[in-house]
Amino acid sequence: MKLFKAVTTFGCLALTGMIFAPGARADDWNRKTVITFSGPVEIPGVHLTGWAVLPAGTYVFKILDSQSDRHIVQIFNQDETTIYATILAIPNYRLKATDQTVMTFRERPAGEPEALRAWFYPGRNWGEEFVYPKAKAMALAKETNIPVLFTEAELPLEVTEPIQSADGPIVVALKQAPIKAIKPTGEEVQLAEVVTPPAELTAPPAEVAAPLAEVAAAPAEVTAATSTADRTLPSTASSLPLLALFGLLALGSALALRVAEKRVQ
Repeated sequence: MKLFKAVTTFGCLALTGMIFAPGARADDWNRKTVITFSGPVEIPGVHLTGWAVLPAGTYVFKILDSQSDRHIVQIFNQDETTIYATILAIPNYRLKATDQTVMTFRERPAGEPEALRAWFYPGRNWGEEFVYPKAKAMALAKETNIPVLFTEAELPLEVTEPIQSADGPIVVALKQAPIKAIKPTGEEVQLAEVVTPPAELTAPPAEVAAPLAEVAAAPAEVTAATSTADRTLPSTASSLPLLALFGLLALGSALALRVAEKRVQ
């Protein structure tokens, strides 16, 4: 009887864990983040026609659900009913992770909207630095005195319909687009001179630390007015089925022991 009670208790605890298990890593799947901008923000293409600048308001940022590439970012309206932009980004390193979402911008001349630079998800040293078309990157580099990432790939800046599929031709082109950086002097440099790929990073190198020091000192880099991480757990990233299996196995064992006990009596 004591054994039966112990197994039953374990089964109940397993089922309780299944119900209340936290989705601590659920948001890692697509890093869904709700961001509120207090002013207009300029974004790179590819965006819906007329949405090169996002008005002040609340938006949802997500990594596009693609198994082959995790550096295509989509921006939705607050209700996630419209995709305003599908943007190319690459990993961007920061020396210290924080427990809050951080958005950085490139300050523009008075009267012009700030330009989106990077998005860092809570708890991560690696964020997403956005890539601009070459002409816009040249202008931003001169205005901010900081190197800007760009691609010369012939990609549309605007689309009339939202990009829904990770396998669509525009998304495929974004994944394959070569990326460089342009300095305020107009000199084009290879990406490795500005950004260190994750696979090559064993300690914060000087090449990474220097640009971050510029970011910390420059008033151009500010965080969004408010930001919160909206945690959702997709079925593909859930640990609940495993917990449910353990719970059912425990309950089955308890019932089997109960039947055996009755037969012995």
